Amino acid sequence: MIPFNKPFLTGNETKYIEQAVKSGKISGNGDFTQKCQRFFEDNYGIKKALLTTSCSDALEMCAMLIDCTQNDEIIVPSYTFVTSALAFVRQGAKIVFADSLPNHPNIDVSKLEALINSNTKAIVVVHYAGIAVDMDEVMRLADKYNLFVIEDAAQAIDSFYKGKPLGSIGHLAAFSFHETKNIISGEGGLLAVNDDRFIERAEIIWEKGTNRASFFRGEINKYGWVDTGSSFLPSEIIAAFLWAQLENIDVIQKRRVAIWDNYFEQLKQLISSRNITLPEIPDFSTNNGHMFYLVCNSLDERTRLIKTLKNSDILAVFHYLSLHKSEFHLKNNESVELPNADLFTDRLVRLPFYYELTNENQQKIFDIIVDFYKNEI
Repeated sequence: MIPFNKPFLTGNETKYIEQAVKSGKISGNGDFTQKCQRFFEDNYGIKKALLTTSCSDALEMCAMLIDCTQNDEIIVPSYTFVTSALAFVRQGAKIVFADSLPNHPNIDVSKLEALINSNTKAIVVVHYAGIAVDMDEVMRLADKYNLFVIEDAAQAIDSFYKGKPLGSIGHLAAFSFHETKNIISGEGGLLAVNDDRFIERAEIIWEKGTNRASFFRGEINKYGWVDTGSSFLPSEIIAAFLWAQLENIDVIQKRRVAIWDNYFEQLKQLISSRNITLPEIPDFSTNNGHMFYLVCNSLDERTRLIKTLKNSDILAVFHYLSLHKSEFHLKNNESVELPNADLFTDRLVRLPFYYELTNENQQKIFDIIVDFYKNEI
């Protein structure tokens, strides 16, 4: 069986977990937490990085930080994971879904201005597959209409827009270390704060609504409950696992990009011969080797391709279901037409992608896909 995903271990994960346990501190915000946070601040220019228990929690913190309320509208791409929207729904906001580009699942920036009104408070951009959204145009709109920009960088670690690290451009950003991501800790995430206005409050929300972190730094004589918040800190055990990954990020990324490049080189023949769409990398973006996908010609074709691969013990999967058509959203909102998001919902298929995917197994995948399309009419 060739699985869709397989978590990669560098070899130091259990060693660092043991160190954390023996240190006598396994609750949050210890030495390994600080190492991970400094890594993002030092390497990606983030003003304040805070580890969280998930990317979803980092997005929840974003919604709290911008004081999202029931009077606000938040623009979110429809083709994304549910928590890109849910974090703001939980604060009472109305979600305004935006369509994808015709040639890429990323949000169609050219359509954003038409969605902005006096109630719009923020734009959430998702860098799908680690490929950058056109952030210059997003930030231009944010400046023009006084909006916040939140980068959902769950898939975008170590990817760049015009030389700028993704997750460092918007006012706030969220990363994921779920086991399907490039850098993992099982579950886990990180809040990136890029606007000075939010730094102090972010730490308070992170620490259950208290100014506890300031107290431990000796900045105040006592700490107390001063704001909203929750227990967003992961344990040192999770941070220790994550540190073993981060210190090997160059090795991990080199291998993943090589796997991506091999997929593209072997399958690009299908672009012209069978009208299959492969991932497109715009000039302003780098590729971090997060995933590789095909866009089939129809839902039926995708279903048959996935079944053909499964019959050969290869697990390929589809991805998101358009959120604008979800049962939850339609309960209280009118239906809208977002054809590009629907196209990717019906036609996009993700191929197996993980560090230890061998060249031999990749070749098996290539052969089956090419044979499948040779038999297509």
